[in-house]
Amino acid sequence: MPVPSLSRRDLFGLAGALLAPRLAAVVRAQSVRRAVVANGRRFLQYDVFTDRPLTGNQLAVFFDTDGLTTEQMAAMTRETNFSEATFVFPAGRPGTDIRLRIFGRGGEMPFAGHPVIGSTFALADDGVIPPGRQEFTFGLNLGPTLVELEWLGDRLAFAWMSQRRPAFGPAMPHAEAVAAALGVPPAAIMQDLPIQEVDCGSAFYFVPLATRVAVDQAVLDPRAMAAVFEQAGLPRRGVFIFSPEAAGDGATVYSRMLGATAEDPATGSASGPLGCYLVRHGLVPVARAGAIVSAQGVKMNRPSRVHVRIDAAAPDAITRVRVGGASVLVGEGRLRPT
Repeated sequence: MPVPSLSRRDLFGLAGALLAPRLAAVVRAQSVRRAVVANGRRFLQYDVFTDRPLTGNQLAVFFDTDGLTTEQMAAMTRETNFSEATFVFPAGRPGTDIRLRIFGRGGEMPFAGHPVIGSTFALADDGVIPPGRQEFTFGLNLGPTLVELEWLGDRLAFAWMSQRRPAFGPAMPHAEAVAAALGVPPAAIMQDLPIQEVDCGSAFYFVPLATRVAVDQAVLDPRAMAAVFEQAGLPRRGVFIFSPEAAGDGATVYSRMLGATAEDPATGSASGPLGCYLVRHGLVPVARAGAIVSAQGVKMNRPSRVHVRIDAAAPDAITRVRVGGASVLVGEGRLRPT
């Protein structure tokens, strides 16, 4: 049979039909090609004071830290947009296992709770802390900080960080002004308890509220609160509000940490002082001071469970303070500082 002749248009159409699948494959391959972050510093991302992803307090832990400047670490922390990030270095002093530098959005910090707990889990997951080890000591700007470890097989299940024994500071004399700055009625503040500063490495003012509803209703007016501190002649501190009202979640207290610009979903550095306040003022008896639980971050949809252990011979004789929790790995990546 004679072969039918094809026009140039037909030939181009046939060639296009034959090449189209190959061209589409090339386009698809190019569209999924991964970019490379040159000189990126490796980090692990954790949710801290929780065992469920996408709850708790976020933390980035950076391991590749050689040569980083303070300015770069501060900028990298701001880039994550988390409240804190940590940077792991070799131990810098005897009696410590590693050097940990903690940065917040405002710069380097001497001490913080959820960064230490989260970094402990990161070091265990990365093999720096071997399974079964019972204690690990961080070198912080505040000084050596001991962490005790609880394991489930070869997996770290829980970490307890030691804090300083409490220093109880002055009480706030203007309860009604504090209530106004928090946007709650004066009757919401428990009248038989002080609004008091407590410090276990970082100082906070603790405001006891009668109900969980009042805790959720509070809206901090930063300017009004600053004026309250100025009127009282006291240095400005973070304001930690809580209620001992019981509910079905098994928590000892329901709490919120209200910062000047943002709320914190889990505040380990405030939780030790919180436990000391509860014991000192009789809200938790000495016999139950080793099993305090603070439910924080619920209002902001980042629920956290912060555990507190207080050793005390009497309410006014506290000898040891520990704050503990779990952490869960939720991400990893690389960040380029320059």
